[in-house]
Amino acid sequence: MTSQAIANPERLERVDFSAFLPKELCDLGDLQTAIPRIAKEPTLLKLIRKAVERIPTRHVLVRGDARQMCGARAAVTGGSQMDGFVELVRDLLEESGIDKPVIYCERYVELPGWFRPEKKWDLLVVVEGCLIAAIEFKSQVGSFGNNYNNRTEEAVGSATDLWAAYREGAFKPSARPWLGYMMLLEEAPGSTHAVKAQEPHFTVFEEFKSASYAKRYEILLTKLVRKRLYDATCFLMSNSTEGVKGLYKEPDPELSFANFASSLLAKAMACKKTK
Repeated sequence: MTSQAIANPERLERVDFSAFLPKELCDLGDLQTAIPRIAKEPTLLKLIRKAVERIPTRHVLVRGDARQMCGARAAVTGGSQMDGFVELVRDLLEESGIDKPVIYCERYVELPGWFRPEKKWDLLVVVEGCLIAAIEFKSQVGSFGNNYNNRTEEAVGSATDLWAAYREGAFKPSARPWLGYMMLLEEAPGSTHAVKAQEPHFTVFEEFKSASYAKRYEILLTKLVRKRLYDATCFLMSNSTEGVKGLYKEPDPELSFANFASSLLAKAMACKKTK
């Protein structure tokens, strides 16, 4: 699937999000049981997706070859080239009724950990002292081998650290927060060609055999959700030619931006309903 952002610098006026709220979600009751129940109900998730698609939005997505914009190091580690996605998600949250002052993107984005004192996230939503959501936005251009391993360790480690801190009461009186991870990968021969797994002592799992780095990211992000380390993940790919036009691909529908946004906005709706 190939998508294109609508380049329009004008912002929409605040939307009355309650007009899009499905009637089946108007009385959620206890959030601790309601959110898991909604996540297991395909009918309710379908209603949420349809509601999200009806919300009027305008997006500005600016992307270029990060190697030319910020240097190779910034391109590899994922810097300002992800700012457009951060702003897009922030705009969707605002339009859903979450007030801007409780959405943190640049400052005050630290959360306590269990294995370390704190970690900076790319976007936080904290409402009345309760952690609602935390999101990581990452990108990678080139250096696919080493940096794939680094990204994998970071994604697993950050989530493991946060949930350990949550279990130990670091975010009281918060209910279980929503955790998200978005990855933008350069589409290039180095990321799409098959890679031989190294097996000097033991055999790797079958799904990794001859998997490209793009496929390995797809497997990683799928497993992060199915093991409930993250509530939703998003995997996008773009090359230096299409990227400057705002074009990107979604290799796996399960990891699409629409699914990612639907899951996040369902949490936002639940938060708004209870506040």
